[in-house]
Amino acid sequence: MSTILIKAANIVNEGRIFTSDLLIKNGRIEKIAPTIDATADLEINAEGLHLLPGMIDDQVHFREPGLTHKADIFSESMAAVAGGITSFMEMPNTVPNTLTQDLLADKYAIAQLTSLANYSFYMGASNDNIEEVLKTDAKNVCGIKVFMGSSTGNMLVDNEKTLENIFSKAPMLVATHCEDEATIRHNLATYKEKYGDDLTIEMHPLIRSAEACYKSSSLAVELAKRYDTRLHILHISTAKEVALFDNTLALADKRITAEACVHHLWFNDADYATKGNFIKWNPAVKTAADQAGILQGLLDNHIDVIATDHAPHTLEEKNQAYAQAPSGGPLVQHALPALLEMHLQGKISLEKIVEKASHNVATCFNLSERGFVREGYWADLVLVDLNDTFKVTKLNTLYKCGWSPFDGETFQASITHTFVSGNLAYQKGKFMTNETGKRLTFNR
Repeated sequence: MSTILIKAANIVNEGRIFTSDLLIKNGRIEKIAPTIDATADLEINAEGLHLLPGMIDDQVHFREPGLTHKADIFSESMAAVAGGITSFMEMPNTVPNTLTQDLLADKYAIAQLTSLANYSFYMGASNDNIEEVLKTDAKNVCGIKVFMGSSTGNMLVDNEKTLENIFSKAPMLVATHCEDEATIRHNLATYKEKYGDDLTIEMHPLIRSAEACYKSSSLAVELAKRYDTRLHILHISTAKEVALFDNTLALADKRITAEACVHHLWFNDADYATKGNFIKWNPAVKTAADQAGILQGLLDNHIDVIATDHAPHTLEEKNQAYAQAPSGGPLVQHALPALLEMHLQGKISLEKIVEKASHNVATCFNLSERGFVREGYWADLVLVDLNDTFKVTKLNTLYKCGWSPFDGETFQASITHTFVSGNLAYQKGKFMTNETGKRLTFNR
């Protein structure tokens, strides 16, 4: 449908909340005004609801190709849209790893046919594909992903010369997973010597320690400063790392930025007792002090964006013993509800959620005409009801893996409508799958 009129919404945008009508025409925001008298194909009464720019998730693992028993682009983009995420940027540790331009193009071809959300895919870096990395088109690809610590998929880049090559020559944003491999291996050997095969999930943040994170993150920052790289460090998990990032510069002027993930804001190491491997992530969920430090880093602008690091595994995989269970969990359907719950708990304002989950992601990545509620921009929008409580259960969870780390949690706010590039993709439990999302483009 080409025109949609949203009436009397409480629009949250650019530091303000104001009641207004909004008209969508041919995929874009045509008009924002206190009262709009127009005939539309669809009119939505949004009185009492809040209208947000859709969340832009700069870090997901949708597992296609090669790992589609866990997830695929269609299933996870559907879950994302139900959770108010209108655009995603997906990681290269699929099978095969996205290490050539041809393999990168293959993923875009899949998404063009199946993704309900807007999409982009990172080019992966390895110890020996620098020539392929340097061919990446900065206007059509979100970034280059470097694993400076091994995680799911074994794409560790640990060659010093390779890192220097990437940081000195990368034509675009470089996103890093920062955990020092030597520190982790030393810690693991120490715990194995002491406990043998009896390692438990409570040891995870001690093996993949705060020291390992800080050592790697500080190296990435040092390299970026040396070569003036556009660096974006993913999933900050310690309070100590927060101090590595500047909060005096305007975001558009920063060359080094940082991301926090929902699970590091919501969980801490006390939750291992009840959640076990279902909150096993890399980097690990750490102490309550780290959790508080990350939130404060967001609030005071040392940390720039919020994402999910959505990374599903099957129940069978997660139910293995700690040492065998893979790290990662599904989050896209419940990330925005969790952030809204944090707002209702008084921890973060709606304006700050929108800033960190939408505006700042668009600014960090130089996204074209997305991430803000502005006339002329693509209509990537989410209507939320702050008084529509729901409980997370396996019956209402949409991830292909069939579980959520939030299982049993009751959220006070719900997503009622999600618009992707002007298309009403989701409405109160129902999906419109006749249109797919669009490829993200970048002003670089």
